[in-house]
Amino acid sequence: MMPSGHKAFVVSNPSDVDLLLMHNKTFAAEISHSVSSRKRVDIIAKAKQLGVKVTNAKARVTTEWILLHILILLCAANEMANNNGWSVRNKKRATTSHPVTERRRSEKLPDTPARTRFAPSPTGYLHLGSLRTALFNYLIARATRGQFILRIEDTDKKRLVNDAEQRLFADMRWAGLHWDEGPDVGGPYGPYRQSERTDLYHKHAEKLLGTGHAYRCFCSSERLDSLAKERHAFGRPSSYDRRCVNILTEHAEERAARGESHVVRLKMPERVPSFHDIIYGSVKERQSAVENGSHSAIPGYEDPILVKSDGLPTYHLANVVDDHHMGITHVIRATEWMASTPKHMVIYDAFGWKSPVYAHVGLLQDSEGRKLSKRFGSHDLSVRFYAESGVLPEALINFVALLGWSHISTVDFLRMQDLIHNFDLKFTKGNSKVDPGKLLYLQKRYAQIHVKERSATYEGMVNAVHDVAIQHLKAHPESRIKRDDQIVPLVRALLSTEPHFYTTPREFFERYIYLFCATHRAEWSARRSTECLSLADCQVIKATMTKIPENDWNADSVNQAIEQITHDIASKHTSPIENGSGKRSLRGQSLHYLRWALTGGRPGPSLADLMVLMGRELTLHRLETGEIEYRSLIEKAEAPAPP
Repeated sequence: MMPSGHKAFVVSNPSDVDLLLMHNKTFAAEISHSVSSRKRVDIIAKAKQLGVKVTNAKARVTTEWILLHILILLCAANEMANNNGWSVRNKKRATTSHPVTERRRSEKLPDTPARTRFAPSPTGYLHLGSLRTALFNYLIARATRGQFILRIEDTDKKRLVNDAEQRLFADMRWAGLHWDEGPDVGGPYGPYRQSERTDLYHKHAEKLLGTGHAYRCFCSSERLDSLAKERHAFGRPSSYDRRCVNILTEHAEERAARGESHVVRLKMPERVPSFHDIIYGSVKERQSAVENGSHSAIPGYEDPILVKSDGLPTYHLANVVDDHHMGITHVIRATEWMASTPKHMVIYDAFGWKSPVYAHVGLLQDSEGRKLSKRFGSHDLSVRFYAESGVLPEALINFVALLGWSHISTVDFLRMQDLIHNFDLKFTKGNSKVDPGKLLYLQKRYAQIHVKERSATYEGMVNAVHDVAIQHLKAHPESRIKRDDQIVPLVRALLSTEPHFYTTPREFFERYIYLFCATHRAEWSARRSTECLSLADCQVIKATMTKIPENDWNADSVNQAIEQITHDIASKHTSPIENGSGKRSLRGQSLHYLRWALTGGRPGPSLADLMVLMGRELTLHRLETGEIEYRSLIEKAEAPAPP
């Protein structure tokens, strides 16, 4: 059934088909025998979606029938790619991960350019949650050909971290998020640090005081603490009792002019106005007072602080003033800020301004449903941690985009241009669980692409593994089997052979450490081989490999030698295991012994590729030392038990 001249690939998931399409080539594909009927249906559905006519989809489908239609699908997609210019360099290398779907014009995606912002506080470092917020705002700006603004909310002077701002710039650029306006690039609505905009906030605070929407509060911190304790004793939440709301304006101004410590509070109306959220719909108006005098001996009101006693604005005032003056049209932020939005709507109404469009996305959670902290398991969630661990920026961005965004693509593998092309404001309600396994999957996929393209990122991968190897060899010089100048060629060869196992530089090095350092063999693995293989069999293996000359040491010659080894060993054992299953067992034991002798039983490339990577000298050396160690194991196994 397989057409001649085509290379067969086993397909286990619909996403496997996308991996073939990604390379813009036509392959024949066969369904793995282990694929469930549900996945078969998914593959058929995928064929339908991409325009391949599929009949009898509900009936029982044979492997041959599906194989035929997948081949048609791949041929059709390849022709479409060529006709539509998706491969813009040449037919051998595609510049997109897969043919992107035609944009669905969602009513939630604005028809005019959006102005969005990411406004972090430099009190800590960029982490997974804040990267997602930045990405969503970045994507809507790029999808609508608008502007993405970076604004620094640095008014909390007590908690500022000295290097947080510069590290934020570096981390965002590493992730591929470039802003159109910001502290370091300027723009028409600057300055872009809130600490440099205090005069603007004071001006607007005075307007609110003048219109009666705000008032000065002179209560000491001691009194506020006492008030909070009283309310807690009655089981009430913290709030303010409006003791200062009725101070005459001229008296309040005189006290402020004398330098008396005070704050400016927003006077919340009796009812908070409603607002619309893209995700949660209409949020109805409600009573603003936490409790008034008729319900409690200690009345309480929400009245938030707008200007602190040090003269700096709080988030509530600065956020609203900046969003208005910078022309922000859309705000995507976490649901933890949803409780603050009604207060912001009161401020917008007080100034007579139009508010931005809001979308409050769910929080990130761990596998147990707990809010994700700045540490996840044994590592932190800062973007710098991922970067220093060797996670590729495209993989991290792709991973983060999938956390709470309901995309229209049929696959999860989406490069930045795919994200921009498909982005809309359809987010999932509720929180999103972070699955590290998905990140590893994407990391491997991107690694394969960069190795294939020999991109600048590929060179970075090579250098990163090289650095890990050099660091290890310097710490363990006694185990070294490679010179420094041999490391890079070995890493390149490994990446070409095993790109699908690249997770991080350290994990990649540790997986193949036996190619860089002397290795210890797993005793239990060899003991299992003693059930069938004799010492003479081991000598056959070494002798056969020794016959291959240095100038003929390649994958074909080594493969032929391995086949000869398994054939010779199976032919020798006519008793007591003469049947076919016994010979297959001997073949497996021979291959198992080879991997044990060469790698200590660790996983790696095929034996032929492995021996080519190791070279003739190291291969024969390990077969010799393996035979010696195997002899010792046999002697121990045959020794009589002590009385």
